[in-house]
Amino acid sequence: MRYLVTGGAGFIGSHLCETLLASGHSVIVLDNLSTGDFRNIEHLASDPRFDCVIDTITCVDTVAELVKDCDEIFHLAAAVGVQLVVDRPVETIMTNMRGTENLLEQACRYRRRTLLVSTSEVYGKSVNDEFTETDDRQMGPTHLCRWAYAATKAMDEFLGLAYYSEKQFPVSIVRLFNTIGPRQIGRYGMVVPRFVEQALRGQPITIYGSGEQTRCFCHVKDVVPALIKIMEQQEAIGEIYNVGSNTEISIRGLAETIIVRCGGDSEISLIPYEQAYGPGFDDMMRRKPNIAKLRALLGEWEPRPLGDILDDVIAEKRAALE
Repeated sequence: MRYLVTGGAGFIGSHLCETLLASGHSVIVLDNLSTGDFRNIEHLASDPRFDCVIDTITCVDTVAELVKDCDEIFHLAAAVGVQLVVDRPVETIMTNMRGTENLLEQACRYRRRTLLVSTSEVYGKSVNDEFTETDDRQMGPTHLCRWAYAATKAMDEFLGLAYYSEKQFPVSIVRLFNTIGPRQIGRYGMVVPRFVEQALRGQPITIYGSGEQTRCFCHVKDVVPALIKIMEQQEAIGEIYNVGSNTEISIRGLAETIIVRCGGDSEISLIPYEQAYGPGFDDMMRRKPNIAKLRALLGEWEPRPLGDILDDVIAEKRAALE
């Protein structure tokens, strides 16, 4: 099988490429390196089954050529990270909406099965104890660009499902919940690598907001096999799946755990959202997935404990600092 992986030089995409190659497939990556990094996939470049095209997902000619030349598509390319969304809202909206529109048009034209990678952000400010794929969503106001990412990813889902409904296009959608692991960086607001780097340097751990907000963190090495297995299931076509751990931890609890596992004594510093992201910043207090639908599809699928994930991230960051 020959796979096209958009955003393949990114954190999750690079792990996906590795796994596909290890399984004997061929992979071509499309990435403009705006948030991805070629160093993530540089070690794959010598493999004759691997190729990488540096271009944007919004380029019609490039996307058409690559889609025609592949068998199936993992669509991960997107503007990601809270900080990037706040700092560059135009890029966020154009990349996510135009890019996915372009990709889906060509994928439908050539009938290439596609896995569209979405996000738990589409649930917005809903206050459910846990989120199920059919739940209603609650978005913040349009003058807060923080919600642009959630809105554009929701429109990506609408478009993908419209192609499925109207044109019987084979597409599946996954909503990722806080995927972490080696190669993730803290530059665009990713909390775990930022906390780990601060702890290893003995710096204060900076928490945005009260620290009482909770999240569920899943290892990229658990997420990637789930994505591949979903792509293999015919019954997953036209469906949406939450992918992530359902074990919650507060952001303060996360910081405290990281300090202990790093063997440090960093203090915790609370920074108001307004200071970090500007006036009126909005956030959700909980983001816990219901993964019953995913487990029903895949059978046994159990994300590894948070401590194991953190140890992997800490080992990588410590080696980089040393």
